[in-house]
Amino acid sequence: MTRHLADRSHETSAGRTQYYTRQERESGTHPAIAALRMRPRARSEAANRRAAEFARIERGHQV
Repeated sequence: MTRHLADRSHETSAGRTQYYTRQERESGTHPAIAALRMRPRARSEAANRRAAEFARIERGHQV
């Protein structure tokens, strides 16, 4: 007589859980990458001055 489908051991469920948690953990962004993205970008003085001039012109201020 063969075993019923429900009579199998539950040992595979632990493996499935470990596989699922590993997939979830690896699918996210690594903390080091997130820190690099949050880091302020270095901008040159020329770019900052240019942005300031555009903002001044937009506000309608004259020199």
